[in-house]
Amino acid sequence: MNATTSTIGKVLLVAMMATAAVACSKKVKETPPPPAEPTQTAPVAEPTAPGAYTPEDLDTDACLRQRVVYFDFDQDALRPEFQAAMACHAKYLRDRPSSRMSLEGNADERGSREYNLGLGERRGNAVSSALQANGGSASQITVVSYGEERPTCNESTEDCWAKNRRVEIVYTAK
Repeated sequence: MNATTSTIGKVLLVAMMATAAVACSKKVKETPPPPAEPTQTAPVAEPTAPGAYTPEDLDTDACLRQRVVYFDFDQDALRPEFQAAMACHAKYLRDRPSSRMSLEGNADERGSREYNLGLGERRGNAVSSALQANGGSASQITVVSYGEERPTCNESTEDCWAKNRRVEIVYTAK
C-alpha cells in the first residue's frame, strides 16, 4: 500500500465514521407539556382598598347608619348637622361604584298635595347635591318624592310634623 492510498483510506474511514455517527444519533422530538387541567376559580369580589367601605359597614358604621335627613318647616336647604353624614355616604358611593341609592323626599301634612310633592323632590335634590359635592356620582342616585303620603307620625303637632319633613336614604344596591 502506498502513502496516497493509505491517506485516502484514512479519509474514507473518518468520513464513514462521521456518517455513521450522524445516522445513529437519536433525534429527540420535543413534545409540548400536557395541557393543564382547568381549575375552578372562585368569583372575585370587588377589590377593597384599605380604608374603603364595605356593604357590612352600612349596618355597623354609625355615620352610615344615619339614613334620615330632617328639614326645617317649608325649607329644602340641608341643615349643617347632616354634612358629616353626607360625606360618609358619598365616600361609600365612591368606594362602591356598583352601589345605588334612592333618596325619598317627604313633607308634613301642611300644604297642598302638589306643593308637598314638589317640596319632597326639592329636599331629595338637596341631599343629592350634597352627596355629589362630596364626590358621589349622580348615576348612583335616584330622587323620589312622596310628599305627605308616607308620614312616620300622624299627630298634628310640631314634633310630629318635624319627623315627617325628611329625606330617607335607601340603598337599592350595596
